[in-house]
Amino acid sequence: MIVNNERLAIRELIAEDKFLMAKWLSDPEVLQFYEGRDRPLDLAQVEEDFYGEAEEETRCLILYEEQPIGYVQFYPVGEEERRIYGYMDPSEILFGMDQFIGEPTYWNKGIGTQLVELIVTYLLNEKNADRIVMDPQTWNERAVRCYEKCGFKKVKLLPKHEWHEGEYRDCWLIEYSKE
Repeated sequence: MIVNNERLAIRELIAEDKFLMAKWLSDPEVLQFYEGRDRPLDLAQVEEDFYGEAEEETRCLILYEEQPIGYVQFYPVGEEERRIYGYMDPSEILFGMDQFIGEPTYWNKGIGTQLVELIVTYLLNEKNADRIVMDPQTWNERAVRCYEKCGFKKVKLLPKHEWHEGEYRDCWLIEYSKE
């Protein structure tokens, strides 16, 4: 277990999780917010995207009351992303994170907020992060509200930053700073 609280537990992905990941990442309801409905992932694609080599990326399953409900990953932000985002101080410890709740019955219950708070605390305390960044698409207002509730602030607009459902979409660069 990487981190947990009373109801949530975060553990690294294991081989058996690939079936859940393929289920979630082929569900149009989930894909509307993560990856895009025009990009469902089958088992082979899940294995390639989530089980292949990824330098310093930690890929995890989210359990809520011991039930698997989603995915979270976190990673030190690399040089190219730092440049795009405008973080030039190489001594600053900067982490990125991405997540989704793959079981829509668990949406709108405050679990996403609990998850983000748990991971932020872990990254600050265990990985000594100075800042944590994400880049949600601007139209995903539910996600942006969740992140703002957790202390993230909008830093800048990233125009046409992410390919989603046939077009490049605008994203917000948001950050949580330990200061």
